[in-house]
Amino acid sequence: MNLRIPITGIGSICSCGDNTWESISYLFSEKRNPMPPTRFKTNHKIAYPVFEINKDFSEFDGKIKISRTASLALNAARLAINNANLDCKLLKSLRVGVCIGTTVGVTMNNEEFYREYKIGSLPCINPIKSFLRSNPADYISHVYNLSGPVQTVVNACSSGTDAIGIAASWINSDICDIVIAGGADELCRVTYNGFISLLITDDSPSRPFDATRRGLNLGEAGAVLILESEKIANLRKQTPIAYFLGYGTSCDAYHLTAPKPDGSGLKQAIYRALKISNKNSSDIAFIHAHGTGTIDNDKVESQVLEEIFPDVPFLSTKGFTGHTLGAAGAISAVFTIAFLSLKKIPASIGFKTKDDNLKISPVAKETNILGTVAISQSLAFGGTNSAIVMEKV
Repeated sequence: MNLRIPITGIGSICSCGDNTWESISYLFSEKRNPMPPTRFKTNHKIAYPVFEINKDFSEFDGKIKISRTASLALNAARLAINNANLDCKLLKSLRVGVCIGTTVGVTMNNEEFYREYKIGSLPCINPIKSFLRSNPADYISHVYNLSGPVQTVVNACSSGTDAIGIAASWINSDICDIVIAGGADELCRVTYNGFISLLITDDSPSRPFDATRRGLNLGEAGAVLILESEKIANLRKQTPIAYFLGYGTSCDAYHLTAPKPDGSGLKQAIYRALKISNKNSSDIAFIHAHGTGTIDNDKVESQVLEEIFPDVPFLSTKGFTGHTLGAAGAISAVFTIAFLSLKKIPASIGFKTKDDNLKISPVAKETNILGTVAISQSLAFGGTNSAIVMEKV
């Protein structure tokens, strides 16, 4: 199987900016300013910093407020749809699917409801109605009145990458003419507390691949790609901004939260993505690494990159955006396309001191790239490893 699926639109929103190119400009400024969360409170003595979006994205379905996660997904979809020059009338006339990745989404924001229920009160049912209506993929399909398949992927931190890979299979199998694909996740108190309890959260700005790294910072984001059949793109005379070439995924089945130390699962995903793409490691211009800033992830990931791509530059952008969980793979894909367009990648912010235990290191300064093909990859709790290959012509 050899894929070459047009990507005709991209859209994203994160702490770096309200749209993709605003975010890209921020990445090249080498600035960042993670702060303690403002939308919820905890009793931790340490105020662990996060990358929060300082904007309200309230969406309502009738009188029911839609979750922030679904709202982020919808706003990213709107940006991508506009970028692809699509309108509602055309979308309704075609087989348009929606595939969105998330992790916890809205499921952790009903604390007050359950607290009241537990003490015997009769809590307002609106939080449950909001939960039921806030499936991010279903909500996008509902807003645009679409007729294609709908799937929300919940596969931890690879969810956004997996959603894009699934979307490509729908185009390749002629199930859809167009797919709105990506990921979204909001910050919430339960997620914040959960990562702190795992002892993998840094109390200072994260430093992926750095010798002094101590963990990740959480973030929130929504990011979407428009994948389109070549037939429809040609009929619309829409020039693709990039091409999706291949997707590979695997599961270590090694540990609930840690990657397999030998990196065999990640290698399997990368090799499969390259094979489907009909590309070799020498064809790759750069790798957008998962790069969380945790000890285990960065060690395994750098080991694999050194083995497969010893001379290929790589970076992590989580030092700018935080770890956006289900949105991470999608925003990585959007940024990867933008970097290919610009023919350069920014410094992997936070990296200053080489780790002697890692054979290779990310780029420490803005770097020009040679070539038109790049890889965006994700590693996830549960042992999932996923990679996609994209090309800018």
